[in-house]
Amino acid sequence: MKSLFLILSNPRYFAPAFVFASLNIWFGTWAIYIPSVKEKLVINKADLGIALFFLALGVFTVFPIASKIIKKLGVGRSTWWGVLFCSLTALLPLAAPNYELLCVALYLFGLANGITDIAMNTLVTELEASDQLQFMSAVHGFFSLGGVIAGLGIFLMPVLDNPLLHMSIIAVIVLLVNFFLKSNYVNITSAPIVKEPFSLRLFKPLFFLGLIAVICFASVGAIVEWCALYIKEVILAPEKLFGAGFLAFSIAMTLGRFFGDGISKRIGSIKIVALGATVAILGYLGVLSQNIYWAILGFALIGLGFSVVVPELFRIGGKVKGVDSAQGIAFIAGIGYLGFLSGPVILGFLAEEYSLSTSFIALLTCAMMVLLLTTVLGRRPKE
Repeated sequence: MKSLFLILSNPRYFAPAFVFASLNIWFGTWAIYIPSVKEKLVINKADLGIALFFLALGVFTVFPIASKIIKKLGVGRSTWWGVLFCSLTALLPLAAPNYELLCVALYLFGLANGITDIAMNTLVTELEASDQLQFMSAVHGFFSLGGVIAGLGIFLMPVLDNPLLHMSIIAVIVLLVNFFLKSNYVNITSAPIVKEPFSLRLFKPLFFLGLIAVICFASVGAIVEWCALYIKEVILAPEKLFGAGFLAFSIAMTLGRFFGDGISKRIGSIKIVALGATVAILGYLGVLSQNIYWAILGFALIGLGFSVVVPELFRIGGKVKGVDSAQGIAFIAGIGYLGFLSGPVILGFLAEEYSLSTSFIALLTCAMMVLLLTTVLGRRPKE
């Protein structure tokens, strides 16, 4: 909780933390309207999966050039331009009048998400290094808090009864707050480093963790993209509870990340990943019970289980010796987003071919794989 107090007491750290929250406010608001978009455009789960692939494609398009953009503009300015880009493109998927334009809109939204994600993580890595502090897990807690705020939007849905109006209000408010905070980071640039020739040796410690990142990000992406549809179509819950799973997931993930820095210092990275995987496994069992209350609790446990893994991976990626922090972050982000964005696409095809329940059984299997991988990592000699 020390890192949370640090963020709340100093605008230098609160400003980038709010960018993290903003990214998930935009994304989460889009997520709660996925069932509405599916119904409005009369598309099936496989079509939705393909549309989400364009979101993934947009993110992956920016990864190879992200470090060059950040180096040219500066990490602070890149973060601010990402905020502007996201504020505009977040409106497009809900405004799309047909399936083809939905795919284009999601591609542009993916581009905006990708550059903002890498820029804001690089920004925090630079602040940690220059100020000799650790608050990466806590700022990722603000990302999850953004999901909570977006999830609370379910109470506005029947009042506004207009997805585009809802997103427009959110986008304007979030943009204005970021505008007033941007002076705290917009002029920050990355510190110069001694570059080394590219070598797989530099990334060797990250390979197993990279595999874990794919699986964990896939789980997070699946909850964001499919939990509302799962509660609607599998559990047959009333409409007012469609967003309850995402809300429970986001609240639990937020709390886990605010406590994550302290727990990680106490028990170590490998043990906290193993503990998180175990909690997530229990969560998936609750979701698969198909009882609405056990399922909501299950989504919360999944969020709690995976809450601290992602920030630790980003922290490691930004500190690889001889590698520019933006390149390291892009490396971890690229591997993680392979799961976060392409995972839900694969799950969409599984859901169409078999069922949504089968998709979540696949995710349970993936969580078990994470637990197995941590066992392998725990037996490796320390380098």
